[in-house]
Amino acid sequence: MADIKNLRTDYNKSQLNEADLVSNPHELFKIWIEDALSINITDPNAFVLSTVDALGYPSSRVVLLRDYSENGLVFFTNYDSFKGKNVVTNNVVCMNFFWSSIERQIRVLGKVKRISEAKSDEYFESRPYESKIGAWASKQSEVIASRKVLEEQVEYYKKKFPNDVPRPKHWGGYIIEPNKFEFWQGRSSRLHDRINYCLEKNGVWKVNRLAP
Repeated sequence: MADIKNLRTDYNKSQLNEADLVSNPHELFKIWIEDALSINITDPNAFVLSTVDALGYPSSRVVLLRDYSENGLVFFTNYDSFKGKNVVTNNVVCMNFFWSSIERQIRVLGKVKRISEAKSDEYFESRPYESKIGAWASKQSEVIASRKVLEEQVEYYKKKFPNDVPRPKHWGGYIIEPNKFEFWQGRSSRLHDRINYCLEKNGVWKVNRLAP
């Protein structure tokens, strides 16, 4: 058995001081995501999305951020997937970005809703052909008998859509409208910097430092 109890990493690449903060967390998010995009890591836009089902059971998976603005953070998926079904019964979700190369995390809590069909169409059109076919071929989260079943579905839809592939009605985008952000900067001896932004009823973001 691997010895994991003694694994240690001391974080010392940066710090997050009050002087580094801005009043709007969307601005700081933009700075940090662009920092992550600028370094040579795989899928810097990947984040863990956590949802809760009707029975209260949480579920997490990695998805990709495809757009962001002060309106919210956008990702795309199959509406009939586990996460798609979960957000029908509970639209409060949590997302977590972690970039070990720069020793940073961002945690975002908010409510999720579908984006417009027009925006989903626009993004779907930008996808590679094979990815478009995959959206049709995969009944995401459903049980299938074998890999062969999936491959047969791919070939079926390739024949059906040899050139232009329309967006399936079961596939599209969601936008997460944040009401909390937490920016985490790793520090030495586990004394990390944690800055929390919470959206108050008057539309103002309240900022607090949290103990590590």
